Amino acid sequence: MIFSSDNIVQITLGVLIAFSVVTWGMIIFKGWIIWKVGHGNRAYAEAFWSASSLQNAAAIEGRDSALGRIAGAGFDVLDELSSGTSRHGLDMSGDIQSILERSLRQQVNKEHSVLEQGLALLASIGSTAPFVGLFGTVWGIMDALKGISEAKSASLDVVAGPIGEALVATAIGIAAAIPAVLAYNFFLRKIKSCDAELDYFATDFHNLAVKSSLKSNAGA
Repeated sequence: MIFSSDNIVQITLGVLIAFSVVTWGMIIFKGWIIWKVGHGNRAYAEAFWSASSLQNAAAIEGRDSALGRIAGAGFDVLDELSSGTSRHGLDMSGDIQSILERSLRQQVNKEHSVLEQGLALLASIGSTAPFVGLFGTVWGIMDALKGISEAKSASLDVVAGPIGEALVATAIGIAAAIPAVLAYNFFLRKIKSCDAELDYFATDFHNLAVKSSLKSNAGA
């Protein structure tokens, strides 16, 4: 029935099937990314908070985790400031607290951008797939009305094909939209939770670094 349908209906069904394939591909990819980020963050956080001092924590390798990259950005700033070889641009202007906070915030924003990749695509598919399916439905009904007009009859064999095509288009449109919407909402909650974890860690790192710097200055 699908292969014998109108070209417009076939194109519509092809687009909806492509939407479905892209949706499930993105679900698998984002699921793996979220799992990887969560696993890496848990491992680095455990190692970081088990360190005896901030200096020992700087030796922990964690560039493959979001928390590790945030801490790495903070340690880079501290190393530049302590060595006296820091850059003199606007990004290094201000006191140590402002410079460190700015660097941590920039890295948190970068991690947030990485986590958000693909969400716009899922949202677009979830919102447009039903309307694409509706377009196929309307076109199928138009074919049915055209067949009735040409055959001068409203028998089942005249309208069954076009109406069936319309129902298939509607079903595939819904089948593509539902997983996209559910996945979007699920990943959005996960990303918000991860963002909160990154913000908390950046704040804690900032406070620890400032306290460590004050102690060093007092000792000196």
